[in-house]
Amino acid sequence: MGGFSKNNLKGFVLALLSSAFIGASFIIKKKGLRRAAAVSGVRAGVGGYAYLLEPLWWLGMITMIVGEVANFVAYAFAPAVLVTPLGALSIIVSAALAHFILKERLHKLGILGCVMCISGSVIIVIHAPQERAISSVQEIWNMATQTSFLLYVASVIVVVFVLIFHLAPQCGHANVLVFTGICSLMGSLSVMSVKALGTSLKLTFEGKNQLIYPETWFFMVVVAICVITQMNYLNKALDTFNTAVVSPIYYVMFTSLTILASIIMFKDWDGQSGGSIISEICGFIVVLSGTILLNVTKDYESSSFRGVYHPPLSSLSARLCSGKGDSSLKHDEEENSVS
Repeated sequence: MGGFSKNNLKGFVLALLSSAFIGASFIIKKKGLRRAAAVSGVRAGVGGYAYLLEPLWWLGMITMIVGEVANFVAYAFAPAVLVTPLGALSIIVSAALAHFILKERLHKLGILGCVMCISGSVIIVIHAPQERAISSVQEIWNMATQTSFLLYVASVIVVVFVLIFHLAPQCGHANVLVFTGICSLMGSLSVMSVKALGTSLKLTFEGKNQLIYPETWFFMVVVAICVITQMNYLNKALDTFNTAVVSPIYYVMFTSLTILASIIMFKDWDGQSGGSIISEICGFIVVLSGTILLNVTKDYESSSFRGVYHPPLSSLSARLCSGKGDSSLKHDEEENSVS
């Protein structure tokens, strides 16, 4: 870790804080939802809004906002190759707190998934590339308008249009890959824009005003468009399919595409040795595997508590192309969440 720069360290710490706040926010909000449902008798899942009057739920929202702000700032200091995979740590925080606070038992395979996420994250941190020094938003604009990245952006736009206007009406509610694909593709562009905007604001606070350049405002508009689209289709995916299916697929696709976009735009791997790159890829695969294992065993736990055994991996693959089996499971989970 001798080559770990100060900027990378700042980004790393901010990413860890972001994961801690976001992971904790899920538990705080769920406690608030349970408390509100107990008072009003109407769950949020069936149209209840009593949670808006619950201080605990708002505390969870504030905690999540703090985490998202920390994540936003982290991209201004460290490369996406380092920051994005560390988002998996929020799942560990959430799972651990749920085990102790909500009494949602964590399966032994889930614990193994947590260990894998931590181990993979350590590997990524050790071999992460240095953040490239950027002096102005116009320098970022030159990166964003290079031919290779423009081809990536064009490819993303074409695929997203096909998914939204052709595949979504036909099989969007039957195939989880449609909605999560839209989220992930738009998410990769939103992270690149967030990094550009965050870097611009950092330079501005350092005394180099970047708000006078139209490129800064362009990146701000792109962030808004991408995030709105991303959240819209993520909500559709979560509303249609079980969370245990959506979460790992979305994380794998979003993180992979974001790292690919960052490598193309910011040339994160330029100057790195082949060994470091291979180590980062291996660490990333370990984190992905741990995330999938952790999420799939959540589904296993919920099924086993009802006295029914469903092999986790087979249940995941079986529901990739079917949304019918998720409705009952989601309903049962909602019932259990307020019990």
